[in-house]
Amino acid sequence: MHTHRFRAFLAVLLSTGALLLVTGRAAAAAPSAPANLHVSSVSPTSVTLAWTASTGNPVDYSVTYLPAFGDVGYSQRVGNATTTTIMSGIYPNSQIQFTVQAIDTDGHSSAASSPLVVVTPANTSGDMTAPTAPGNLTLTGVGPAGAQLTWTASTDDVELTGYYVYLFDGWYVSRYLGTTTGTSFTAPILSTQTGMVRYYVRARDTAGNLSIASNQVSPPPATPCKVAYRTTSDWPGGFVAEVKLTNTATTPVNGWSLAVSLGGDQHVTSSWAAKWVQSGSTVTLTNETWNATIQPGADITVGLIGTYTTSNASPTTAALGGTACNLA
Repeated sequence: MHTHRFRAFLAVLLSTGALLLVTGRAAAAAPSAPANLHVSSVSPTSVTLAWTASTGNPVDYSVTYLPAFGDVGYSQRVGNATTTTIMSGIYPNSQIQFTVQAIDTDGHSSAASSPLVVVTPANTSGDMTAPTAPGNLTLTGVGPAGAQLTWTASTDDVELTGYYVYLFDGWYVSRYLGTTTGTSFTAPILSTQTGMVRYYVRARDTAGNLSIASNQVSPPPATPCKVAYRTTSDWPGGFVAEVKLTNTATTPVNGWSLAVSLGGDQHVTSSWAAKWVQSGSTVTLTNETWNATIQPGADITVGLIGTYTTSNASPTTAALGGTACNLA
């Protein structure tokens, strides 16, 4: 009887001990984060990484990498090694961010290493060194032609040829906007409905290598209207002009008042398709009953007839209900 009770008690102790053992193993510390992540070699289609081993008995390492300006990421187990060559998803002139984590025998993962940003070269020989990234990309103003961007110059070990300007949609598409040899660019103002649209710039050298991207800046808010002014007839002392108002917003305009600041000394004497009043150089046009509503994407054209003494210059600003319009 006593033996039976002892055996039962021993079984409970063993069971408890086993549970304590398992609990103790589960509470073991994860490995330390890998340190000193760096590139040991790079080609247009591969990147070889190396790092300092973690402490805490790691048995495996996982490399995570994210190509810039895309929505696809990669993760690759590389075993108990402190160097590896990554080839999947690597392309010429790619900008990629890498991190490494250590994994121990119980499956615990370390914190990620410090991120490393790498840019691959354009070619397998010759000049394979990319220019430095353009610095301090800034939106300095907005004009009739678009958003005015400036940045500080890149440098290159051979010769810099210019800069590529892009607009990223915040998801996975980068739209190429143009090239310039200077450090400024006027970019179109496109929709920012997602709230994630950004401009960025990359430098290019004579070998075709692209730099790491500059910092990103947001476009200014899209204007709700666009105004195009065209002189259709001009003679000494007189003119006829058309003002085309486009609703670029996503909702209808119901009743409108458009203030146009003329660029010369014009004096409007009559109009069609709108009522008008002039104060100084500003002509304010208001709708007729039949054209009070402008649907999204639709436009109306108003005509002006007038006189001038010395200048028949185009308008300098236009505003719909007090809100500035893009002036084409």
